[in-house]
Amino acid sequence: MPALPETNTSKGTRSQVIVAGAAAGLVSRFCIAPLDVLKIRLQLQYHSLSDPLSSPTPSRKPLGVVQVARNIFQHEGITGFWKGNVPAEGLYLSYGAVQFWAYRTTTQGLNTLSDALQRDYGRAIPGTAMSFVAGAAAGTAATTATYPLDLLRTRFAAQGPERVYPSLLSSLRSITQLEGPSGFFRGLGAGIGQIVPYMGLFFSLYEALKPILADTALPFGSGDAVAGVTASVLAKSAVFPLDTVRKRLQVQGPTRTKYVGGQRMPVYERGVIKTLGMIVKHEGARGLYRGLSVSLVKAAPASAVTMWTYERVLGLLHRYDLPDT
Repeated sequence: MPALPETNTSKGTRSQVIVAGAAAGLVSRFCIAPLDVLKIRLQLQYHSLSDPLSSPTPSRKPLGVVQVARNIFQHEGITGFWKGNVPAEGLYLSYGAVQFWAYRTTTQGLNTLSDALQRDYGRAIPGTAMSFVAGAAAGTAATTATYPLDLLRTRFAAQGPERVYPSLLSSLRSITQLEGPSGFFRGLGAGIGQIVPYMGLFFSLYEALKPILADTALPFGSGDAVAGVTASVLAKSAVFPLDTVRKRLQVQGPTRTKYVGGQRMPVYERGVIKTLGMIVKHEGARGLYRGLSVSLVKAAPASAVTMWTYERVLGLLHRYDLPDT
């Protein structure tokens, strides 16, 4: 999910922000679904450096993006690229709504606090600090509230030609019966653990790059936009290992061996830090970054579609003057 600029989310009523954010997430998800499936399949590949026989290919090398895409198309058809799309649409719909709403609410509260500090002590909260806190709070709230959908998205996307769950309802029933309510939150620590480092790196890099690029004439966008994209790419790359850990943990449990690559994947039941250590020990640091290229490629169109849709929907709601709730 992109960082949320204050100027976009402080406009409009509460209802307008929720509706626009939800619509933005829905459209963005559908457009980047094939890239998301590719990324998940790459992240779940296990290739032990000490046991070459664990490699998924006869050449003893992990599959690349083109090979994974070809396998999906040949064995699962074009619809294979949209596996997990139903829970993913629910995830992006609700994530976008919660994220934009939480960012707007937190920003308003921090503005009130800042005004009080300025009035009583002559010192206000810096704008960068407010953006960081609001972004971290919005990301934490949205990740926690929608995490069961994120887990279902991963599990459905990781299904090969043979289905683990025949339907969404059967997956809910199976996870509840075999793993209990906690089964829906496998890897949540890694998900939340990505947010604060990402926000901190993003805003730090953005503030550092913005003055450098402010007066630069670029044919494809403003200096601020380029600074934002660059900061996002660097920050996402830095926290990507936690995303890989989250995906590996999400497919743990009694159905682990039924997913694509699951038969070779070891059991990770000892937390985020120890899972990171296991991946580095057995697969090397490169094992933490499988799927990074796809993740970076999808980031730009996902952010662009999200913000474009958000602004257009918010403009329409302004025109029809949707009342607040």
